[in-house]
Amino acid sequence: MQEKNIPFWEKYTLTVSEACAYFHIGDKKFRQILEDYPDADFLLMNGKRIMIKRKRFEQFIDRAEMI
Repeated sequence: MQEKNIPFWEKYTLTVSEACAYFHIGDKKFRQILEDYPDADFLLMNGKRIMIKRKRFEQFIDRAEMI
């Protein structure tokens, strides 16, 4: 089976490293956001892996005054 390379902007969920690259936020800062908002609607757990719902996180960023 061939793996498809889907661009970040077309993915529904992103890994933390993909989200850091897509949103231009450093790894430490992004993980701090995840720690500060553990029940946020943009988080999805896939086993132990944290996934970020891209559009929901975009909405979170749009509402934020500062990150």
